[in-house]
Amino acid sequence: MRIKAIVVAIASFAAFVALGRYVVRAGEPAALVAWERSLTDHSTLVALWLTRICRPPVLVALAVVVVVVAWRFPAWRGRAIFSIAMLLLCWRGADLFQHLFARPRRLDWVMKHELSFSYPSSHAAIATGFFALWAWLLSMSQLPKTTRNVAAAALVVLALAICWSRLALGAHYLTDLIGGALLAVALVSAGVAAVPSAVFGGVAGRASGSEE
Repeated sequence: MRIKAIVVAIASFAAFVALGRYVVRAGEPAALVAWERSLTDHSTLVALWLTRICRPPVLVALAVVVVVVAWRFPAWRGRAIFSIAMLLLCWRGADLFQHLFARPRRLDWVMKHELSFSYPSSHAAIATGFFALWAWLLSMSQLPKTTRNVAAAALVVLALAICWSRLALGAHYLTDLIGGALLAVALVSAGVAAVPSAVFGGVAGRASGSEE
């Protein structure tokens, strides 16, 4: 598993860098521009609420909830700490690379003109590196099958909806979202390679909260 995680991390990061260099040099592929515009300015109120999920106040509240889960259920402690670490890395890592690539934002924005750089999308990085990560963690747990499947599916839908909201608000290009997801996959895979016991150690979801 560690070797696979390293390979995925390297491949994802290489794809992330290559895509970033391409869009900075050549711009958004023409084939995507018309499609992106067709998604813009639809269900803007819903999109605004979804995009706010990745704002600092909500993220801090979610981190507090995860800490409570870690305290209450020791079997989930490693996973909880790992998810918070990935949340911080994806959040701050995306901000760092935005300054390195310095790609300008779209001009057909809706409701709010965001002035930070565009590639990669920090929302997509957080959606992948935290919400989709939790979907994966739950899917591997020992919770009842229906519970873990429904919860994992809901988190995947939420992650996708957050990414959609950035297109609906004209805040990002599709390639920004892909870049954010690639960065998150690279960071999560590197984390799994570094501390596999945090993700795979023990059996989560037991009522007793003990590791097996």
